Amino acid sequence: MADTKKTVLFVCTHNSFRSQIAEGYLRFKYGDRYEAYSAGTQPTTLDPRAILVMKEIDIDISGQTSKPLLDFFDKDIDIAVTVCDTASGACPMVPGAGVVFHQSFPDHGDCNPEEPQCLKHLQDVRNSITRWIDQTFA
Repeated sequence: MADTKKTVLFVCTHNSFRSQIAEGYLRFKYGDRYEAYSAGTQPTTLDPRAILVMKEIDIDISGQTSKPLLDFFDKDIDIAVTVCDTASGACPMVPGAGVVFHQSFPDHGDCNPEEPQCLKHLQDVRNSITRWIDQTFA
């Protein structure tokens, strides 16, 4: 039932890559138990490279959008997870969240995914996020 699901909010500075991957993966893999959301302290836009690396594992996040953290301040959030160090420093607490903790993931950087080293790095970031979610929320 939807009302028994725990709500999880992933927070990053721009809500463009890491938090978007976490939101999409948790929703896809554990959506029967969790409502997944993501937000940014300074949101920009969904990074097309996040869409690319998620598509590689058959998860479509192209419909997701970057959202400001303020949108969630009046919502009941069971678990808030900051996924980048800057967001952790900017919001050590999230109003309305039952539990807030930090799980740092590598920065995805500003590189061209057509370059093999860049694509490998982006995949490694994705894999570290999905592995952590599997270990934490399974």
